[in-house]
Amino acid sequence: MSNDAATATHTALTIPPVDGPGAEPPGFGIGASLPPADARAKTEGTFPYAADLWAEGLLWAAVLRSPHPHARILSIDTTGAAEMPGVRAVVTHEDVPGDGAYGRGVVDRPVFASELVRHHGESIAAVAADHPDTARLAAAAIVVEYDVLEPVTDPEKAFAAEPLHPDGNLIRHIPLRYGDPDITGDVIVEGLYRIGRQDPAPIGAEAGLAVPRPDGGVEIYTASTDPHTDRDLAAACFGLEPDRVKIVVTGVPGATGDREDPGFQLPLGLLALRTGCPVKLAATREESFLGHAHRHPTLLRYRHHADAEGRLVKVEAQILLDAGAYADASSESLAAAVAFACGPYVVPHAFIEGWAVRTNNPPSGHVRGEGAMQVCAAYEGQMDKLAAKLGIDPAELRLRNSLSTGDILPTGQTVTCPAPVAELLRAVRDVPLPALPKDSPEDDWLLPGGPEGAGEPGAVRRGVGYALGMVHMLGAEGADEVSTATVRVHNGVATVICAAVETGQGFSTLARQVVQETLGIEEVHVAAVDTDQPPAGPSTHGRHTWVSAGAVERAAKMVRTQLLQPLAHKFGMSTELLQITDGKITSYDGVLSTTVTEAMDGKELWATAQCRPHPTEPLDESGQGDAFVGLAFCAIRAVVDVDIELGWIRVVEMAVAQDVGRVLNPSQLATRIEAGITQGIGAALSENLRTTRGVIRHPDLTGYALPTSLDAPDIRIVKLVEERDVVAPFGAKPASAVPVVTSPAAVAAAVRAATGRPINRLPIRPQAAVATTNS
Repeated sequence: MSNDAATATHTALTIPPVDGPGAEPPGFGIGASLPPADARAKTEGTFPYAADLWAEGLLWAAVLRSPHPHARILSIDTTGAAEMPGVRAVVTHEDVPGDGAYGRGVVDRPVFASELVRHHGESIAAVAADHPDTARLAAAAIVVEYDVLEPVTDPEKAFAAEPLHPDGNLIRHIPLRYGDPDITGDVIVEGLYRIGRQDPAPIGAEAGLAVPRPDGGVEIYTASTDPHTDRDLAAACFGLEPDRVKIVVTGVPGATGDREDPGFQLPLGLLALRTGCPVKLAATREESFLGHAHRHPTLLRYRHHADAEGRLVKVEAQILLDAGAYADASSESLAAAVAFACGPYVVPHAFIEGWAVRTNNPPSGHVRGEGAMQVCAAYEGQMDKLAAKLGIDPAELRLRNSLSTGDILPTGQTVTCPAPVAELLRAVRDVPLPALPKDSPEDDWLLPGGPEGAGEPGAVRRGVGYALGMVHMLGAEGADEVSTATVRVHNGVATVICAAVETGQGFSTLARQVVQETLGIEEVHVAAVDTDQPPAGPSTHGRHTWVSAGAVERAAKMVRTQLLQPLAHKFGMSTELLQITDGKITSYDGVLSTTVTEAMDGKELWATAQCRPHPTEPLDESGQGDAFVGLAFCAIRAVVDVDIELGWIRVVEMAVAQDVGRVLNPSQLATRIEAGITQGIGAALSENLRTTRGVIRHPDLTGYALPTSLDAPDIRIVKLVEERDVVAPFGAKPASAVPVVTSPAAVAAAVRAATGRPINRLPIRPQAAVATTNS
């Protein structure tokens, strides 16, 4: 589930005070629960999304997509479509300059399929017409002759299958080697785990508007989360220089990774350039499911070795990621999966094999917590098996093996950031459990299945499960993480210019708070984002909380120096002896006292700054290397009720303790944690984009079951550990990815406890939750 707003009216979500019991945060600046500036517009329905845009002379686009997951294209006849009244242009692969391919990292995906179709829903052609219905009819009138081929849908068979792509079927292989391969433990447990295909399911389907420019270029208005990369990809596909393509970011209706696949934007630009008219596309929900990337379905085999006291000795694992037809972010996802395959535990010996392969399944890519979520479900399943075999309490077993600052990951990297894993686990373990439901008719709504459920109260069993999760922050393996921001102040109003896209993660609110804190100016505006601004990078892995807010802070401090230097010089003191509080400038001795507005005296001050974290390095041929800038951790205790006769599951409560570094906005942080847990519950219980021989079975929100407010449990934030990461601006850590990673594993653990079943597949099928006995 990708809605980052609070979803459950009945959710009991609490957050500890920032500065002690009952403490009230300041009215603005860092630590305040500052509301989003666009909250009212979104609530009233006046916020401008790409689907709402209009332009004079507007044409409408439609895309023809393949009904087959694997086929050879014998011919494409666009004659009938081009001759239809109202049709202005039809474009295919022949109209794309150069090799017509794009991709983030690996350029392997065609704008339009030419010789081969490699997945169900792949783009074949696009049409521009004067009415959306005409465009759809014209797209349907394009005649494509296919030679249907046998699809490769089993990632295990992709190794021996004929190459599906000129680059081959293997995208990346990471063999991690750490320690002694011959060592064994006193106790060994094994497991096979399968993780399904979760869709990001954005609140609003993809939409965009392309407008041709007089210089022969084009402007594309869309909900991009990485506008500069999208601009460069588009320019290459259009045969233009990057400065002749402009991406203007519209309102983003929810994002949990890469919000906009360029495959939705590129046909628009081609059609606008061909017709000389503005062209708009508003995808249907089916097109959205077919076109964008999903979470990697994953097959995991594990073997854990431990001593008689339950301390881990060695972990062996094989991890296979199904990338679908194209590489996209599979290399990065595999690196995270392999590096975190042992979880936040001390493992002296680890041997992990990881592969990402191409198939004819739907494409996979960035979805929040990619790689880390899949392995968390598997290694926590192994920890439950190990606890059961040794007769040790599952929480105690985890405590005996928990990672701490100074420990070494299986990649050889030392954990230098705060890692309060044991503290987090103790916090959720020790909080009182929720009350048991009463066995009476008035409490039927508490039963799995809801008030109309067919189950009997006597068949309901309660289970409690634990999970520990970890994610990396920012990019990894040598990614150049840099962001640029400008802060301008004039007439008592500050403006932030930064190409960091507000995707629901709260960057715009945080940027306002940073400037308020630094300059004492309450009225702060964040400018709209486009590619005329310096790049800020993608909106993934909490980057903008770190690098973009860090750039805003540096720019604001430079403006602060410009503001204070004349006063300091006048009074013969350094700027360090002056402070700004509540819009007032005062000196340490009280001699100087004035307002920021008076000190500005009508001047306009501005500064531009960059933030770039310390560099990382790629994993080597043995999976070793300092690949990550920082790590974040989370502990969750899940309480579930399971009808062991029908397999219905109700999540009663999720108690969470999280390593946040520093609370910057309490309300916003609570919302992010709630949203992450709810998305994780969807992955645990219902979200699975099912396919049959590579064809998506139900590409709609009827067949794809998102959790609703009735599915959201009580969420208790029992502890937020504010141990600041000294290398991060403000000391804060990103908050939303790690609960997504951890919550599916916690739910699975609780269902195991309630049913005695192994629960090795996500989402959990009802038949898997039917207990073998009623005891």
